Amino acid sequence: MAAFGISTLSVIPGRAEPADASEQVTQLLFGEYYEVKEKRKKWIRIITALDEYECWIDRKQYVEIGQKFVERLAKQKFIPTSMEMAGIVVRERDQQMIPILLGSSLPFIKDGQFKIGDESYLFDGQVQLKADKKNMALLVQHAMLYMNTPYLWGGRHPFGIDCSGLVQVCYKMIGINLPRDAYQQANLGHALSFIEEAQPGDLAFFDNDEGRIIHVGILLEDNYIIHASGHVRIDRIDHQGIYNNDERDYSHRLRIIKRIID
Repeated sequence: MAAFGISTLSVIPGRAEPADASEQVTQLLFGEYYEVKEKRKKWIRIITALDEYECWIDRKQYVEIGQKFVERLAKQKFIPTSMEMAGIVVRERDQQMIPILLGSSLPFIKDGQFKIGDESYLFDGQVQLKADKKNMALLVQHAMLYMNTPYLWGGRHPFGIDCSGLVQVCYKMIGINLPRDAYQQANLGHALSFIEEAQPGDLAFFDNDEGRIIHVGILLEDNYIIHASGHVRIDRIDHQGIYNNDERDYSHRLRIIKRIID
């Protein structure tokens, strides 16, 4: 019988191997759930529900949820937190405060209350509205909240994020689930022939000398792009790639521009 879990912490690191020293490949934010594929004494191998990403998490950070709750979650999209970099949820049972970060999920929240399993929580803050789904202007606003966030491999939050994590979380907050890695995201949508056709919220992908997609960013108006490179920053982009004005050189070579939403 399948087992499932959910994150009730602000951030849970997902690692490539079952070891604290292993590479962090992704993170789970509050309210994101997963299927358990393997249990060991100290580690659990999981598949995330958002993007079907496989990783290992510390067993001490595992909170089990039942099959019926998972079925409800699968039918209704989570409601992510909105327009605040960080907030607090309160567990009603013992009034414990739990920090949550921009992009976290609050399943079935209504009037500031929601439940995860048998636990009830309170949240006094902004959440995403149904009317805001697929709103590309709002996506750009969300991306701006991450400005100057330091680059962190596998990161997905406002205090450490990588390029594809920035794209994934910003799209999640307008109701669109994208894969975790840049090369996977590049398989979605349809390609634009020229950069002049791009609109704010479209994605630009960049490759290395071997032709492998290694970077992604969110296009803005007037041939600018917001992306995570050292930190989340805004640079110029043209048909060659991203021009870093600080270095007076191109930092990334453009491969393709994709529109995810028509």
